[in-house]
Amino acid sequence: MKNKIVCFVMAGLMAFSLVACGGKGNTPDDVGKDSKQESGSASMNVANKDKPLVWFNRQPSNSSTGELDMAALSFNDDTYYVGFDANQGAQLQGTMVKEYIEANIDKIDRNGDGVIGYVLAIGDIGHNDSIARTRGIRMALGTGVEKDGGINSDPVGTNTDGSSNMVKDGNMEIGGKNYVVRELASQEMKNSAGATWDAATAGNAIGTWSSSFGDAIDVVISNNDGMGMSMFNAWSKDNKVPTFGYDANNDAVAAIAEGYGGTISQHADVQAYLTLRVLRNALDGVDIDTGIGKEDEAGNVLSDDVYVYKADERSYYALNVAVTAENYEDYLDSTKVYGPVSAKLDEGKHATKKVWLDIYNASDNFLSSTYQPLLQNYDDLLNLDVDYIGGDGQTESNITNRLGNPGQYDAYAINMVKTDNAASYTSLLSQ
Repeated sequence: MKNKIVCFVMAGLMAFSLVACGGKGNTPDDVGKDSKQESGSASMNVANKDKPLVWFNRQPSNSSTGELDMAALSFNDDTYYVGFDANQGAQLQGTMVKEYIEANIDKIDRNGDGVIGYVLAIGDIGHNDSIARTRGIRMALGTGVEKDGGINSDPVGTNTDGSSNMVKDGNMEIGGKNYVVRELASQEMKNSAGATWDAATAGNAIGTWSSSFGDAIDVVISNNDGMGMSMFNAWSKDNKVPTFGYDANNDAVAAIAEGYGGTISQHADVQAYLTLRVLRNALDGVDIDTGIGKEDEAGNVLSDDVYVYKADERSYYALNVAVTAENYEDYLDSTKVYGPVSAKLDEGKHATKKVWLDIYNASDNFLSSTYQPLLQNYDDLLNLDVDYIGGDGQTESNITNRLGNPGQYDAYAINMVKTDNAASYTSLLSQ
């Protein structure tokens, strides 16, 4: 598989019919087409604002309230979001941690004080996924307090004595004994340049926390595996403190054999497929559910236990799976394509199309080590010529400056730095 560099303008003409979206259970309704795109043609005669667009990984939304940006999600009739069910995954992570504590209580309370102390690495305080995961942990462990109608997801700084008003002490009864559960510390892992979800910052944080709290830290929890593995390698592995992350990155899954407590697979293999499949279907002018909820001519189809579609949000969500010591060997290769959608499309019927796709942060462990390799596997199967653009994780302009000639492309897949900034991209496509 190969990274491609922006290089040439595709020639030719095509007739392009927009695909509307309805909702029925897990998938969109069938939509009749007045006309279908002629195979082998390019979309050079279609205005950029009318070309297929998929937002992925970062859903257009208000970073303060979480309210979806429906203007961005409805930019045109072929605009969708692809991600995963953040709330389901967050609850799953919280449950995984809680069940681990219950099953291993005899060795969890390291200093025997009856307090199960945990530290929490928060990825991005303005990111819906990070907010959901923080809330999921606090809900499961009983440490959450209500704020503005939901569980407070703000970092607490330090909370050694349990006096913070941002969280509260939880309680767990295990084997007839009551234990206090306390969030000792949490912070947003943002580096000095402004990049969030920063693994190096998390590694530094666990050094500070361990110096301050010592054997009061019984569990280490992270909003993702990049930060989780940084803390695991820096401190918790040697001190045999279970560490929990999210994303099921290869290194994290392998580390379960060495004491990493567990992680959550957000079915990146399904997400990557959906990211490109939705574009492929729109470009072909076929029912958007082709090869997703409905089997295509190559036999590709997804079962309804691995994804959901929400028509009112124009969004596809992959479902999450807990990866623990019991099943981790099944998840050791995070870049393997998902078997039920691994058949290559006939290029004679699905001519190659050119796609512009960005990764908001080229240094992000999950996106660079798992998601992009999966996309690069699927782009060949779906006959898509994709230019992969890596951002710096800090500014939208670092990415948008490289979308100088959107007319070169038949479709776009966008991974924003900040969820609020969809207009930075749609404005370029509207010119």
